[in-house]
Amino acid sequence: MSYFAHETACIDTGAVIGEDTSIWHFSHVCSEAKIGQNCTLGQNSYVGSKAVIGNNVKIQNNVSIYNGVVLENDVFCGPSVVFTNVYNPRAFIERKTEYKNTVIQQGASLGANCTIRCGVQIGSYAFIGAGAVILDDFPDYSLVVGNPGKQIGWISKYGERLALPLEGQGDAVCPHTGETYVLEGHTLNVKQKGD
Repeated sequence: MSYFAHETACIDTGAVIGEDTSIWHFSHVCSEAKIGQNCTLGQNSYVGSKAVIGNNVKIQNNVSIYNGVVLENDVFCGPSVVFTNVYNPRAFIERKTEYKNTVIQQGASLGANCTIRCGVQIGSYAFIGAGAVILDDFPDYSLVVGNPGKQIGWISKYGERLALPLEGQGDAVCPHTGETYVLEGHTLNVKQKGD
């Protein structure tokens, strides 16, 4: 094996797991699940057969990645993050054909105990605060907290809050990296050197 799985982990035949990934105590990876390289799945994690996890993803304890959930490269899931895949579940009605896709884009962080409703997209490098309940899409670099989740600001790739309004025009520099972020309307972009 090119990955590590604790002896209590259950890895079903057909799961695709990348090199240098670690899967810890009592975790279950279903057949056909796709997990990239250099990932960590904490204790008591679950990965469904149609879930996709990119490279360098860190998943803390007690997180279930259900069918239809995509975690792109460099995503962080704090302890007990909750995903769903059916909008209106009922125990007595089977809705496996109604799963909605949820995409967490590159570099986004999901704080401990936040809940992500199925069918949403969280933008690259967004930061979802602990305990937030996410019912809508949020853009790249957004800082989101609360129930229901509301954007309260912008955050750099490094994870520093940027001194910018929610909408309008402006720019800010990340004090750790020196990168300049430019706000145009409700879109934040990193200014490339030489621009």
